[in-house]
Amino acid sequence: MNRLDPSPEGGVVRIGVVVEAPQHSGLLGVLDYLCPTALPPGTLVRVPLGRRVVTGVVWETQDAAQATADDAPASAGFQLKPVAEVLGGLPPLPATWRQLVAFAAAYYQRSLGEMALMVLPPELRQLDAVQLQRRLKRLDKALAADPVGDASPHPTGASAEPAVPALPELSAQQAQALQTLAERGAQPFLLWGSTGSGKTEVYLRRAQQALDAGQQVLMMVPEINLTPQLEARVAERFAGRRIVSLHSGLTPAQRLRHWTMALQGQADLVLGTRLSVFTPLPRLGLIVVDEEHDPSYKQQDGARYSARDLAVYRARLEGVPVILGSATPSLESWHNALPVAEGGAGRYVRLTMPERIGGGEMPRVRLLDQSRALKPTMGQAQPPLARELLAAIAARVERGEQSLVLLNRRGYAPVLHCSDCGWKSGCPHCSAWRVFHKADRTLRCHHCGFSARVPHACPDCGNQDIQPVGRGTERLEEQLAEALPGARLGRIDADVTRHKGALEAQLASVHAGEVDVLVGTQMVAKGHDFRRITLVAAVNPDAALFASDFRAAERQFALLLQAAGRAGRDADVAGHSEMWIQTWHATHPLYQALRDYDFEAFAARQLQERQMAGMPPYASLAMLRAEGKTQQAAQAFLEAAAQAVQDLVAQAPEASGLILYPAVPTPVQRVANVERAQLMIESAQRAVLQRFLNAAQPVWLALAQQHRRNGLIRWAVDVDPLAI
Repeated sequence: MNRLDPSPEGGVVRIGVVVEAPQHSGLLGVLDYLCPTALPPGTLVRVPLGRRVVTGVVWETQDAAQATADDAPASAGFQLKPVAEVLGGLPPLPATWRQLVAFAAAYYQRSLGEMALMVLPPELRQLDAVQLQRRLKRLDKALAADPVGDASPHPTGASAEPAVPALPELSAQQAQALQTLAERGAQPFLLWGSTGSGKTEVYLRRAQQALDAGQQVLMMVPEINLTPQLEARVAERFAGRRIVSLHSGLTPAQRLRHWTMALQGQADLVLGTRLSVFTPLPRLGLIVVDEEHDPSYKQQDGARYSARDLAVYRARLEGVPVILGSATPSLESWHNALPVAEGGAGRYVRLTMPERIGGGEMPRVRLLDQSRALKPTMGQAQPPLARELLAAIAARVERGEQSLVLLNRRGYAPVLHCSDCGWKSGCPHCSAWRVFHKADRTLRCHHCGFSARVPHACPDCGNQDIQPVGRGTERLEEQLAEALPGARLGRIDADVTRHKGALEAQLASVHAGEVDVLVGTQMVAKGHDFRRITLVAAVNPDAALFASDFRAAERQFALLLQAAGRAGRDADVAGHSEMWIQTWHATHPLYQALRDYDFEAFAARQLQERQMAGMPPYASLAMLRAEGKTQQAAQAFLEAAAQAVQDLVAQAPEASGLILYPAVPTPVQRVANVERAQLMIESAQRAVLQRFLNAAQPVWLALAQQHRRNGLIRWAVDVDPLAI
């Protein structure tokens, strides 16, 4: 139904609608509109907002169902506008979806309308009723032509009676995990399994049970580049089921189509990245969050939500199990899975799978102490890797095996430098260096994207001998090609794979055995099943050991262990697989724990340090962030914001430890000519922090209006920030 028919009583009713409006707009809640008939909550409508007509969602209000047009002027204080049209053809968004959105908006301090409309497909927000009806008719025709099959961009070629694939035999630990999943029911589960232990098979078996029961499954991955390979495996296993993907790599039309199929219950399994946690699924029976530790699950701008945490909340809301899988769980999840008797929270059920499938072994970790390595003699160039490591890679090439060299820094060199006057290739718009990319002879800022040709001489003194300093993946690939003549090299990083299909082509080349030595960033360290790699080397991993971010060590351990997991995945070569770490700090506890693959010891040490420092998971944090035309403007707002809520801080219970720290510049202070600063808020009690933020928001909204005249550009609250 698109037209608005009058109610049987002949009058009109007042309904509540949420529309997309940012936090600073003041339109924080449900807006009132007039409608000839009451509409069920969750209905999509088009309503006037100022001079525009926008998409909105009908929302619950306490008295909207009883209110009439005569009540409206008295309650609203102005003349209400009528709803323009109903976007018919789609069922109302489910009540649990609305509860999830409402919780996310409240917890992450965003307006209800902003959160609700942000998670809808962008194209849906642009369509009127007629356009939407046309889209739905095309979708119905497509589904009628393919009654069973894959609706994703990677069709399975399923027939009406698809062949059931032969299932691999379960290991004892996989069988035990599945049994526990069946016995414990709708619980949050942490599936802690080593790389290659068969976590994906556990996901697929449990998903099969949900599908057989007539339920839908939501399976989440952290990044787009992990989606195609898992999508292919899921499509092969569930041939004949409708499988859709939801991620930013889809066209707007594909995304709308897949989302619509999920809402209408036509999609059996949804495979997506972080935004897919908001996919409306009327028959949801299972949520899987693969690589749950990955920071990509946290949105870093706009509504800064954690998809992993919302997945846990949604599972509880809908009464379904959620499986969080990782070889290196986040310390928050690990703490939640530890029994209370062991100092944990006891909120999750832990499933343990320490052994690789087929009896394979994790590669032996070798710590290459650079302080004891052989130094080049006078006149010799510094080799790209230590001589012992180069020799080990050469031996692999000789045997027809593959090696992976990990350097988490793209480009040729981090900076160009003039030895005469000290000039460096800084970005004119950011407080960061422009990275030298030799392939196209450019200096590029990886923060704002500003790019320029490499100067022929130093811009300051005219010296023509300006040199690259440091090493990125582009330079490492070049140096390895010189050091290993005859070896076939490949590289995977954001520069090589920025064009559509480039990543898939590079991965296919590696799988086909056409690459002897693969150089890459963290893109190649997780999720990929390289069967021929027997050696992984980490170059220059020490920077994270001494970073100011308290999560740096946790992330580095996860990255290195995930990288190690790329080696020895084939049982035939597992016995002589190795992980080399070229370091100046071989005795560091992180490397010692990694050498023994002792995540439990590493996690225990990290949790002890965090408890002593009062950091998550033993405290809750929020970051008040500000951007201004000058650093002074950004910090002035933050300082005024802290001063304006001192009464609220004083009202907090003493045991909550509510603290507002001084405002400081962000680690990268200026990006695209915008100065950035932040103020950390800490509390030992999450509920106290939430109450404080709720009370502080209106104060900060009013304050921001005053400071915009003084150079404040924007501000935001980041709850549970990943970086401080």
